[in-house]
Amino acid sequence: MKTDATRTAELPIYESLIRERGDVVEEARVVAEKTQQQMSQALAGHAAPPVEAGEH
Repeated sequence: MKTDATRTAELPIYESLIRERGDVVEEARVVAEKTQQQMSQALAGHAAPPVEAGEH
């Protein structure tokens, strides 16, 4: 049986970073898609009220 340290050493660095720090690329993609939807609605005249910084 392999230890966690051995398994971690065998994984590509990106997979290790995702496990340690989260998937920043995925998070950025989700935020970009949400922003794109909001901008499409705003340009169509259906904008939601702006969200203050720190609110989600």
